[in-house]
Amino acid sequence: MVFNANFLVIVLVAACPTLHFPMYFFLSQLSLSEILFTTNIVPNMLRLILIGGGTMSVRGCIAQFCLLGAPTITQCLLLATMSFDRYVAICNPLHYTSIMTFKLQLNIVTFCWISGFMLALVIDIVLNQLEFCHSNKINHFYCDIAPLIALSCSDTTYVELVVALISVFIVFSPFLFIIITYIFILANILRIPSSFGRQKAFSTCSSHLTVVCMYYGTLTVIYLYPPGNHSLSINKFLSLLYTLVTPLSNPIIYSLRNHDIRRVVHNFLSKCRKDYCITG
Repeated sequence: MVFNANFLVIVLVAACPTLHFPMYFFLSQLSLSEILFTTNIVPNMLRLILIGGGTMSVRGCIAQFCLLGAPTITQCLLLATMSFDRYVAICNPLHYTSIMTFKLQLNIVTFCWISGFMLALVIDIVLNQLEFCHSNKINHFYCDIAPLIALSCSDTTYVELVVALISVFIVFSPFLFIIITYIFILANILRIPSSFGRQKAFSTCSSHLTVVCMYYGTLTVIYLYPPGNHSLSINKFLSLLYTLVTPLSNPIIYSLRNHDIRRVVHNFLSKCRKDYCITG
């Protein structure tokens, strides 16, 4: 379900000329990162549920977490990028096409993906320095940082420090950037004389704001607080929220609140229905 919803967004953005705009291009990249994220978790999670548990090597467990970290970091940077796109569209609309060129879009997206994988590689190197010599049972449905650190019998201070610094970079910095851009956006919207114009301008940002609040809310609790500050049960619940619920909600939120996507989906379904009736 999560894969199908996000894959549909990618197909629609690629196939429909009416969606060939920066906002939808970044949305398709966000959907791609969510596909990579969920496909790394869901199959193994279903296997664990069906057989009541499973085994994985320590290196394999660390590799899974780092493969999760790459799209997570990329998503944070993409959300910040999408806020910049809305800032340019609302605060500088006359120069929007000259600023948000396709070359700039490609450069930004490339930076987001490279940053995601490079920082995930740093985490992988740091985690591989840990020693595991006692309990080998993880109380989680995937290899997350909190149960991994709790399992180690070596000093984890350095590892926790590195992970915390990277977490601040990928969570706090983009989130601060989003807040600053939306302060300027809100100030510009309030200067619009007509209420209809203000409502229309704000509606272009509402979907993005909803996704940002859902995504950053859970990430902040999970990764900016030390593992000991909340139980693993709460960690599992929050992880389930942002690994399954949020990726499924994102395409639904953007589809239901975006007129262009709704129109494209409606035209596509109408065409399919018409073709079916003709062939039938």
